[in-house]
Amino acid sequence: MAESLHPTLVDVARRIRQRSERTRCAYLEVVNRAARPGPYRSGMGCANAAHAYAAMPGPDKLLLAQERQPNLGLITAYNDMLSAHKPYEHYPERIRQAARRLGVSAQVAGGVPAMCDGVTQGEAGMELSLFSRDVIAMATAVGLSHNVFDAAMFLGVCDKIVPGMLMGALHFGHLPAVFVPAGPMTSGLSNDEKSRVRQQYARGLVDRAQLLAAEQAAYHGAGTCTFYGTANSNQMLMEIMGLQLPGSSFVNPGTRLRDALTDAAVERAVALSREPGAGLGHQITAEVIVNGMVGLLATGGSTNHTLHLVAMARSAGWVINWEDFSDLSACVPLLSRIYPNGSADVNHFHAAGGMGYLIRELLSVGLLHDDVLTIMGRGLHRYTVEPWLDQAGLAWRDVPLASGDEDVLRPASRPFSPDGGLRLLQGNLGRAVIKVSAVRTQNRVVKAPAVVVNDQKELEQLFKQGRLERDFIAVVRCQGPQANGMPELHKLTPLLGVLQDKGYRVALVTDGRMSGASGKVPAAIHVTPEAVAGGPIAKVRDGDLLTLDCEAQRLYLDVSESALAARDAQLPDLAAYHQGIGRELFGLFRASPLLAEEGASPLLAGYLR
Repeated sequence: MAESLHPTLVDVARRIRQRSERTRCAYLEVVNRAARPGPYRSGMGCANAAHAYAAMPGPDKLLLAQERQPNLGLITAYNDMLSAHKPYEHYPERIRQAARRLGVSAQVAGGVPAMCDGVTQGEAGMELSLFSRDVIAMATAVGLSHNVFDAAMFLGVCDKIVPGMLMGALHFGHLPAVFVPAGPMTSGLSNDEKSRVRQQYARGLVDRAQLLAAEQAAYHGAGTCTFYGTANSNQMLMEIMGLQLPGSSFVNPGTRLRDALTDAAVERAVALSREPGAGLGHQITAEVIVNGMVGLLATGGSTNHTLHLVAMARSAGWVINWEDFSDLSACVPLLSRIYPNGSADVNHFHAAGGMGYLIRELLSVGLLHDDVLTIMGRGLHRYTVEPWLDQAGLAWRDVPLASGDEDVLRPASRPFSPDGGLRLLQGNLGRAVIKVSAVRTQNRVVKAPAVVVNDQKELEQLFKQGRLERDFIAVVRCQGPQANGMPELHKLTPLLGVLQDKGYRVALVTDGRMSGASGKVPAAIHVTPEAVAGGPIAKVRDGDLLTLDCEAQRLYLDVSESALAARDAQLPDLAAYHQGIGRELFGLFRASPLLAEEGASPLLAGYLR
């Protein structure tokens, strides 16, 4: 372990504590008020208890009625439409059996919705995606509100599901929490080849049948998609924040090791339920939040977590912002290259040493806080191991000293880049974030005229008409949370990539999101304030000269302050984006989200203020 922490790490944690002093104290008051010794169901009214246990088998019912042993509550995101969540189908029964062997009980407290961004990309349903995170948080709270549980286990993997579950769990911070991953699908068609076929399709070189065959070869079975988008960034975060078992993030589903890890997660949940002060709320300290940010930067993780991690932190009373990410990024080296930041997938990352190797390397140079509480006990050094099966069953061993593949995972002494590649951009258009870990150096500064659209389909149409064969910066506005729920604009990646490959200097500026798989085209995203909230991005005109400078961290419109102030905002009629596919049900959400830099959560607008 390093003898001392990096000074930036210390400084960021210090200022988070300072700016959060009031909100964190208010949060802990709520947590401490809810905590009590003994099973939470003890002393419950007889009719209440009978309802809670009515469907349980006789032995479990007897155990619950005795009010002595812990009862585990499961929150599950199972459905068989998401490949990542299909494995969860049989987890509840496995967990119940493991609990019974330990002399305790377990119940499914509730289910949460789990939509697939891969299915809804470019479709109207994507406009519900970000807000589904907040629905998941509320559904988690509904499940746990029965107050008959002594610890909670969370079965979820993908983009909005894990952040929503953690947000909900933190409102029950008096309970210990264990997250239980399901693992990635085995490797299929390489991500590079998949991307190549997508670009060929965008250029009209292959037909739909060929594109579909490639996509099905890439996404072919149960488990998480293997590229390093938001879903796998979630798993990295839960592990580096000490909320799931060491080395459990990227073990494939349907294996003996995966099953053994699930059983072991039950053991940890039971043990934590018997430890005073082991609740999630006290576990999530400023240092744990900083460790999460460091993990995101060191792995080139999803830009979506500049929203999600902010919202998760706020749910525990911690106030973080994009300057925290940017300052840490300047000192955290990039240690892994996983698609879209490289050609490898998460299975290759895991085989090269995975999370245990990554955590050990970051600890060795003082870039992680070791003195934190995890579900395994105090000390993040407990996570510098990997799980395996010996003759006696599940065991952990130290990860190898050397990376199994330095094209995928490197030691801190030989990083791919000296910085994490996530940067804050500022200028007269507001504030935005950009991920440059996959952007070549020669493409990191783009100065070009604006092409302004209010919908990604408009830009696609211009591309098909051949009107984008030039240098330009696409300004896709009215894509923020208050406008239309802040959908991802991943459909733009192939066409912008085609134009960049032709030698044109292109970039994207938007108040919306890109995918967690943001790639090689420079994209200033989450522009704040958004267009419909009075942001200057609403005043950009076609042909205006824009500068997107990743190196100087500058986003600038070449229009004088007075001229910009004199312009009227140009906002389209958004009514068509507020109806159909359930969008009319989310009007209240669109009316009250926080700014993107504040987590874009309508649930937190008045929370602990």
